[in-house]
Amino acid sequence: MSSVRHYDVIVIGVGAMGGAASWQLAQRGYRVLALDQLAPPHQRGSSHGRTRVIRTAYFEHPAYVPLVRRAFTLWYDLEQLTGRHLLTSCPCLNLGPPQGFLIPALEATVRQHQLPAQILTAAEIRRQFPPLHVPEHYLGLLENQAGFLAVEDCVAAQIEAARLSGADIHLNEAVLNWQREHDTYLITTTAGLYRTARLVIAAGAWATHLLRRLHIPLTVMRQVMLWFDVGKRRPDFRRDRFPIFIAETSQGDFYGLPAIDPLGLKVARHYGAPELPDPDTVCWQTSEEDDIPVRHFVDEFLPGLGGITHRQVCLYTLTPDRHFVVDLEQTEGASLAIAAGFSGHGFKFAPVIGEILADLVTTGSTGYSIELFRLSRFRHSENVAPA
Repeated sequence: MSSVRHYDVIVIGVGAMGGAASWQLAQRGYRVLALDQLAPPHQRGSSHGRTRVIRTAYFEHPAYVPLVRRAFTLWYDLEQLTGRHLLTSCPCLNLGPPQGFLIPALEATVRQHQLPAQILTAAEIRRQFPPLHVPEHYLGLLENQAGFLAVEDCVAAQIEAARLSGADIHLNEAVLNWQREHDTYLITTTAGLYRTARLVIAAGAWATHLLRRLHIPLTVMRQVMLWFDVGKRRPDFRRDRFPIFIAETSQGDFYGLPAIDPLGLKVARHYGAPELPDPDTVCWQTSEEDDIPVRHFVDEFLPGLGGITHRQVCLYTLTPDRHFVVDLEQTEGASLAIAAGFSGHGFKFAPVIGEILADLVTTGSTGYSIELFRLSRFRHSENVAPA
């Protein structure tokens, strides 16, 4: 039996949230071990595909706005620390019918937080952004406090920052089991045994396995990101002329980003695919069938685009209400902080989620409002197992 190594804090998962937690904990002076079964950034999870949107006018719930404001600051801090360019400003245009969900929810958030935003009619949208063809009854809500993140570079930068602060990062080392033993946790991996009184689990889609005993209702959704050739129209889709967009349609919700690299214009469906029990059931191969819903959207809203240049599978890990799970389990002196179920809109928040996890696992509380994310919303006394 190998000897057991002790750490102040152990983090399981070194993707977006786990990498952020490792960075925040290490820079606070804790002796940190971060474990991952793969080697982030990689293409078998939720944090890849060149770009992720960051936006302030948050239709999902107004409670996200203070968190995204802090996330902007922390992404800029990470740029300064690592010398990497991570965040590029770009307007975000939200499109939908006035009586739908998207536009009214955004208007409520804008009012509550007094955010700068502009309402556009369909005619104004077509005049300002000629490639977009929207139905006559649609409205647009345009905000400038938005942009996109270089997703793989962000993941790598957080790992780099954690290492610079002294964290031990063990990649390609899978966790086989974790268990509480009185006031500590024992973690068994493919390479050894580790012990800590403070454990963070931020395992992405694999939380469906590692957090099963907590009875969190998590599912996984396979989503396919597509890139379209813009040909000679590339100037029309530059980020200074064409926005990030999010569209609510009768066929589902879709989003896209300007043509910022040779692959062209990125467009994908948001939700709408089957919910699966765990990542082991996901097909990582793509096919022309994956194109169908996005192609229908593009033909209506962005007519004239060329062929598909690239496809890539991404995973959403979903909660029933599509809000995150960020919480603390504290028993007999041992602390377990968890981050899961980011439901396809979490990446932008990674560094502030890292701060929250570091707060929770070391102090038992956080100054951020996380009531929306508590485990208690899913729990019933008769079916909850102890951690």
